Amino acid sequence: MPPRPNMIHHPKFWKAFLIFLVPLIATNILQNLSGTINTIFVGQMLGVDAIAAISVFFPILFCLLAFVIGLSGGATVLVGQAWGAKDLDKVQRVVGSTLFMTLIGGSIIAILGVVFAKQILLLLGIDPKVMHLSLPYVQWMLVGSPLLFIYIIYTSILRGVGDSITPLIASGMTILIGLMVTPVLIAGYFGFPKMGIIAPAIASLIGFSAVLLFLYVYLNKKNHPLKLDRNLISHIKHEPELSRIILKLGVPTGIQMITNSVAGLVIIGLVNHYGSHATAAYGAVNQVLNYIQFPALSISIAASIFAAQAIGAGKSELLRKVTRTALVMNIIITGSLVALAYLFSKYLMALFITDPDVIALGQQLLFIVLWSFLFFGASSIFASIMRASGTVTVPMLINIFAILAIEVPCAYLFSQWWGLQGIWYAYALAFVSLCVLQGLYYQFVWKKKAIKTLI
Repeated sequence: MPPRPNMIHHPKFWKAFLIFLVPLIATNILQNLSGTINTIFVGQMLGVDAIAAISVFFPILFCLLAFVIGLSGGATVLVGQAWGAKDLDKVQRVVGSTLFMTLIGGSIIAILGVVFAKQILLLLGIDPKVMHLSLPYVQWMLVGSPLLFIYIIYTSILRGVGDSITPLIASGMTILIGLMVTPVLIAGYFGFPKMGIIAPAIASLIGFSAVLLFLYVYLNKKNHPLKLDRNLISHIKHEPELSRIILKLGVPTGIQMITNSVAGLVIIGLVNHYGSHATAAYGAVNQVLNYIQFPALSISIAASIFAAQAIGAGKSELLRKVTRTALVMNIIITGSLVALAYLFSKYLMALFITDPDVIALGQQLLFIVLWSFLFFGASSIFASIMRASGTVTVPMLINIFAILAIEVPCAYLFSQWWGLQGIWYAYALAFVSLCVLQGLYYQFVWKKKAIKTLI
């Protein structure tokens, strides 16, 4: 199959950007729903102890995802650049090298995780009464982690060549399989044995296996440039130079994610001091903010891919158009969601909580922070454009500075001045500061650099 036209050359660029963006937003929302659906099944069918048992896995999963999302981010930039240059051989070399690292890393994590699962759970301070539930669940989830990693990597890389539809189809399939298989395995319907707590993990294994098999057949049938044929399989090997570049691009993203997570734990510790109503409001507000954050992050991912293709095509002068389009999309899409959240804040809070006092508290917190997500989206766009050229360290350090030097200390200070609301003022200040700092570095430092392809 000859390489398809790059999206960057589309005569109506904003239209190409939007066509690519909409399935990307839908995919991110579906992936979030997948975890929510599994939790609902476990809670409704197995009870509170089972929820506690699987919740212990979340910090482990987050660290694993930080590794794989960083890896996929680095690979997607390189794939985008190679695709922009219309060099299919380089595209396949990047994909092969990334899959090799994923298979090796995933296998090591699976083996070590299964062997040391109990020690890890004890280190996390698990409640002894749910150890018998958590241990088998965590072990089965870790056994399936290589499949999860390959699924994330492959669907991310597909976007690097301008394909956001196939990842959406794959995500929809994983949810559909989870909806059908999880309750059957939990309860033992249709003659299947009751698997109890390990049912969601087994369902995940089945789902990722089925979707990867589907991708193999579907991509080959479509003669997709990233179909897993003999040529691509021959590139699944260690290439030291490519691996080094992928890790150089990906590791800062992983570090940034872990820093965000640690800061989140500190913030929730502060919130907990204000009682259960405050914690409930915090959880409900975060659920709403997630659905505003996903589109903002999706716009930045799309911007990074378009920018990488422009750099690969030797059209770095188009980067300004990519940035401008992404920032306008952020204002229109994120801004519209923010406006809707303000208008319907009471009803959004009522989806998650029933106590009128907690609903009112949640509305107050939403009102404080919602507007600042426009700045969060803009800062993500600046960082993603720079990442497409290989500039990752300074944007990462700016992000960490905004969290550790502004968000966390200001949350402590403002909570002393204004109580619980002060914590949310700190969030807003951190997002604005992050946007200003990333924008200044983008405008006065990065734009003066010579832009070169990385491979």
